[in-house]
Parts: sequence; C-alpha cells; structure tokens
Amino acid sequence: MLTSRLRTGAADGERINVEHKGDPVLLRWTSLVSLGDSFTEGMDDPGPGDTYVGWADRLAGMIAEQAPEFRYANLAVRGKLLQEIIDEQVPLAVSLKPDLVTFCGGGNDILIPNSDPDALAEVYEVAVADLRSAGCDVVIFTGFDTRSTPLLRSIRGKVAIYNSHLWSIAERYHCRIVDLWSMHVLHDRRAWSEDRLHLSPAGHQRVALKTAQILGLTDDHAWNEPWPALEQADWVTQRKADLKWAREHVVPWIGRQLRGESMGDGLAPKRPELLPLARCADEI
Repeated sequence: MLTSRLRTGAADGERINVEHKGDPVLLRWTSLVSLGDSFTEGMDDPGPGDTYVGWADRLAGMIAEQAPEFRYANLAVRGKLLQEIIDEQVPLAVSLKPDLVTFCGGGNDILIPNSDPDALAEVYEVAVADLRSAGCDVVIFTGFDTRSTPLLRSIRGKVAIYNSHLWSIAERYHCRIVDLWSMHVLHDRRAWSEDRLHLSPAGHQRVALKTAQILGLTDDHAWNEPWPALEQADWVTQRKADLKWAREHVVPWIGRQLRGESMGDGLAPKRPELLPLARCADEI
C-alpha cells in the first residue's frame, strides 16, 4: 500500500511528488492502461456484480487513493490469445495515449500443444515496439513457474523459454518487468483460486504489491510476506483434490480448445475508457 501523501492537482504529464518513508519519489504517470487476458482482467478476484477486481485494479487503486487525477483503463478480456490482445487492445491503448501500459499475454497460447514460444515472443516484441513508439512506458510480466501445478508442469520448459525472450525484450525497449516466475510466494495454494489457473484475491494483492515495488511506488516487500502456517493434507486427500480439479476445470478447458471457444467470447473490456478510478484501494 502507498502510505505516503501525493501532491494532487498536477496537470497531465507533470510529475507528482511522492514522499515515501521520508524519501521523495517522482511519480511520472498520471494514466494507466492495462492489456491482457484473464490474469489482468482479474479472475478470480470477485468484485461488484459479475465483475472482477484483480491486481491491475488494485494497483490503480493504490495510486488513485491519494492521486484523484489519476486515470485508468483495463482492456483485458479472459481467454484472449496473444494475437487477439495485439489486434484488439494495443491499437486502442495507443489511441488513449496513456503514460503507462501494463502488457501481459501469451499464457493462453503456451497452454496450446505445439505452440512455439520463440514465435510468440517475436509477435510480442512488435507490440512492445508499437507501445514504446507511442511514448508509453511499458511494464511486462513473465509467465508463472508451473512446477507446483499438476498437469501444467509439462509446459514449464516452454514458459521458461518464453520468459527468457521477455527479459531480452524488456532490456531492448527499456521496459520494467515483473518476474512472476521468481515469486515463490505464489507457490502456496492460497495464492490460487479453485481452478488453479487464476489467482485468488490474496494472490492478486501480492502481484499488485510486487508491481508497485517495481514501479518505485514503494520500497517495502509486503508482497513477499510469509503465509501463515497451514496444515498439509495427506497424499490421498491431495490426489483426490487433483482428480476433482482435472474433472471440473481441465477437461472443460480442453473441450473449449477443441471447439475453438473461449471464455471471453462476446465479452467487452470492463474499463474501456481512460477515466478516474472511482474507488480507493481500501474499497477494493
């Protein structure tokens, strides 16, 4: 959480002074657009009605809590493949002319058998180049380490290859990068929802705090605080839970892939316009 006071009333493009723990920090951004799939849309972090909150909304709330002039749009839609994100969301983001863009994509592609992480990275780089050419600062995200998730361990090598490309892209285009792979705190099952594919509210909060640190909004490590001790289930109970998870979540996902369907078909972005954030972080 941002615990400091921000000077309000700054004009667009003007830096906002943030005093954090006695040290002044310059906040360059007065507008944010977030691009991506279900991770950035916020599944499974329930919000009002049928909406989701998620790490991006939480991050925006941390800033808007003390900077009312801050504007935010979230164009992410669940189920989107990387090319769909680039075709549908990147041009709109460029047209909105934000100071800052968060861009995460490719996770759904990696799940598809025979997908090529090298080819995905080439597509990703073109989008990053377009965003940077438009004058946006860009934050990108690596893929998660899947070693703790049954059935997803088999794609761990593909994720690692993709991540290595993302690190190179971040260096070439001077982007900030949030290394989800190295966030060992996310290996705890409490960081994930029942489907084990989307973060829980607590997991989204950890990612929001980590991103805030990467942006220089805070210098603490609240995102990495140890989880409270938890009694471990026995082997039989864990295997029963794995089978239930595969039956209720993996099999339906495979069915959608075979039918060429997506959870996001027909859905519009939840925050398509760059507008002030109505809620503070305490209300999220």
